[in-house]
Amino acid sequence: MRSTQEIVESLRDALAGVGVVLPSLGVDPVTGASDEPFALVGLGRCNVRTAEHLTDVLRALPVRETLRARVRQVNREPKAR
Repeated sequence: MRSTQEIVESLRDALAGVGVVLPSLGVDPVTGASDEPFALVGLGRCNVRTAEHLTDVLRALPVRETLRARVRQVNREPKAR
């Protein structure tokens, strides 16, 4: 399993690939330092232009029922600890 920091870096790279930079993106320091197996990812704050650009990018993605069904399935799967 990848570390939380690796996942954050992967998200940062994916966002940068579509021209979105979230300056405060990072691992939540409280949950990251706890014994919780899944730390929270802080998406942080961004300016209005970045929020608008992120909205445009997300709306441009082709979201089909197959993707929605997969997301629902993943959310129901038991979490590995």
